[in-house]
Amino acid sequence: MFKSYEAIYEAGQVKWLTEKPDVSSARIIVTVLEESLPTKAIRRRSPPAALAGKVKILGDIVGPIVDEDDWECLK
Repeated sequence: MFKSYEAIYEAGQVKWLTEKPDVSSARIIVTVLEESLPTKAIRRRSPPAALAGKVKILGDIVGPIVDEDDWECLK
């Protein structure tokens, strides 16, 4: 079974960015990614202030808005 771990190789040392593998010895495959520019911090989007108090939430991502009996594609 393969399991992936993220690390940085720097000056002959491996610095783990995620959990460290729980092995004392193993055969490994190393893929070197091209260096990229540092990414910007992710900005969270927020709804326009003009919508405040004017939006009605009809459903959620778990439950449908309409009854299953009304679904044409299921018939």
